[in-house]
Amino acid sequence: MAMNVRPEISIVVPVFNEDESLELLLAEVRDALEPTARSFELILVDDCSTDGSLALMRALRERDARVRVLHLSRNFGQTAALSAGFDAARGRIVVTMDGDLQNDPADIPRMLSRIDEGFDIVVGWRKDRQDGFILRRLPSLVANRMIAWLTDTPIHDTGCTLKAFRAALVRRLPIYAEQHRFLPAMSRGSGARVTEMVVHHRARRFGVSKYGIGRAQRVLLDMFAITLIARFARRPLHYFFILSMPFGVLALALLAIEVDWHVVTIENLPQWPFMAFVLCLLPAAHFLMLGLLSELIVNAGRVHKDSLLQSHDTERGEHSA
Repeated sequence: MAMNVRPEISIVVPVFNEDESLELLLAEVRDALEPTARSFELILVDDCSTDGSLALMRALRERDARVRVLHLSRNFGQTAALSAGFDAARGRIVVTMDGDLQNDPADIPRMLSRIDEGFDIVVGWRKDRQDGFILRRLPSLVANRMIAWLTDTPIHDTGCTLKAFRAALVRRLPIYAEQHRFLPAMSRGSGARVTEMVVHHRARRFGVSKYGIGRAQRVLLDMFAITLIARFARRPLHYFFILSMPFGVLALALLAIEVDWHVVTIENLPQWPFMAFVLCLLPAAHFLMLGLLSELIVNAGRVHKDSLLQSHDTERGEHSA
């Protein structure tokens, strides 16, 4: 495939010290996608590997023009590597997967078929996960239940990297920290059609896992941040009004309790109660003004979202035709 021809599928793979897996990964991706006659590119994002991964990726690029290599200047983490791959992807559909061969590229054609059915995101579900129970599966199980409950997104396995997206969605979602696992929840809040599919998960063949239970704290904080943003974006004035209520009630209480309005005039207005009233009234008014401003921003965003969804529907119609 000539490099100036835009591929239909972009496969983004973050890589950190996976030199033993890369050749097999490319071979499995070719075996999975070449029979489908779909054009593709394999974007390998080197997260500043310290082994021979980068040199091997460049060698694979010389052998196969469909391989593209991105190199990060330092180890930024999986989310940053995926974000860099999203920015570079040229395909109509973006598929993400790990570089350690635990995700099976043979599942990709079935995911693409679900996208063709009209879904915007297809999430892999490692129903028979081949990892240790205490350090990997149990924390993941707890996190998945919490994420599904807090974000109202019925996904069993948010941590599975094997996912397929319409490219227009991932290109407009800024992600950082550990937020790649929340892409389905973030997109669903914007009206995207999300589904999941059981995928084959394999035991690690080479090396050791680069991501362990140490990420739990960051994932937990990101989960609450995404939940707040997702719910806040639907009715910001409601939440700002709730924040303003304690200050407003306290301001009125100060006036009612501390000030005897039968004897008060402008000249003898009690200074400390009145100052306390003003100090409580200001944040109440501030939160209300922020709520009104947020409503204007959200309404502008909804107009933009409607135009994007119309373009998605047009894309689906053209593809089905």
